[in-house]
Amino acid sequence: MSLRLQLLQIARLAPRLLGDSTDRVRDFYRLQFNADGAAGDRAGKPDLYYTIFALAGAQALEAPIPADRTRAWLAAHGEGAELDLVHLGALIRCWGALGVEQMSSGLADALLARLETFRKPDGGYEGDPNLPHGTAYGAFVALGAYQDLGRTPPRPLQLVRSLQRLRTADGAWSNAPGLPVGSLNATAGAVTLIRHLGVPAPTEAGDWLLAQLHAQGGFLAVPQAPLPDLLSTASALHALSCLDRRLSAEQHERCLDFIDTLWSAEGGFHGHWADDHLDGEYTFYGLLALGHLSL
Repeated sequence: MSLRLQLLQIARLAPRLLGDSTDRVRDFYRLQFNADGAAGDRAGKPDLYYTIFALAGAQALEAPIPADRTRAWLAAHGEGAELDLVHLGALIRCWGALGVEQMSSGLADALLARLETFRKPDGGYEGDPNLPHGTAYGAFVALGAYQDLGRTPPRPLQLVRSLQRLRTADGAWSNAPGLPVGSLNATAGAVTLIRHLGVPAPTEAGDWLLAQLHAQGGFLAVPQAPLPDLLSTASALHALSCLDRRLSAEQHERCLDFIDTLWSAEGGFHGHWADDHLDGEYTFYGLLALGHLSL
């Protein structure tokens, strides 16, 4: 199962906890799409990255999507020659969400050829041309893109080795080699990727992830972060599931309480306590976190 489909499968469980509020989230996602079938970023500009989250959230809740208009908008991006790694990966994921059989002949090969231009000498992937190494986030984008097109990245063992170089002294991962302290989303991404590539993940990674649980619920992006956030919470819960680590009943309740504080009656979720905005990305993280907490 691809990374995208695995996340979607879990997010589909969120209505168990959303209950009657599920329809509000469906309406929220329905309103994310503009007349061209694209979803906007936080400034309202059509954006591939936000469109994949709008598609994922709508599909998780079986909300209607403007599939024909979205396909036409995706086709206008062609082979992604002008796109950075993140938006190229989003373009491929959007095609995966709508059906790769709808892609024009040769487009998948062209998109993956473009993706390989972001591969680094260590075997990893990263969009910043000034970085000589791959990152956990870049690897997550690349592997997900290959999987959505039904492919496997070339030289997968090199990709695994590139992730091993990102291990930190505290038993976690970062997005750069040689750092003493890990970051949660790099760690969660690396754990998820390693398991998808068939390699056992170190058990101490689960201990490190659990140590980032905030006293009021939710997970911290890095140790000593001032407050938890929804992305880190969803990422941590997903990685802990990959490691077969479960929260205690008390930890479970703390996370539910935290997510509840981010819920809006408008149908979306805020990213953290200081975030006044609602968008499709963080709302999907809310669905993913609730899906895990419903198990």
